Amino acid sequence: MNKKQMEGKEGEKIATQYLESQGYKVICKNFRCLQGEIDIIASDSSNIIFVEVKTRTSFKYGEAKEAVDNHKQKHIFKAAEYYLYKNRLEGAFVRIDVIEVYIINR
Repeated sequence: MNKKQMEGKEGEKIATQYLESQGYKVICKNFRCLQGEIDIIASDSSNIIFVEVKTRTSFKYGEAKEAVDNHKQKHIFKAAEYYLYKNRLEGAFVRIDVIEVYIINR
């Protein structure tokens, strides 16, 4: 695993801990299918939340959330639709969130 992948995994770990500390139940991490990947799938009392985690070590190239462009959004939507279909949750209330993690000054 290269440095960037390790930073991404660390960011996902931090995001998972944050979600759990806020009362969310993490259902699945790194859900992959032909349509794309979802970093974290969580739930609260009424929603299924599909979470894209973006980790950065600087602001050199802008904010992390800016990396979730239209192309990435389409993949997230398609993967989320497939997850809902596969798990027979088509009528569920869903939300798609982006969590930014900044690991700076290590």
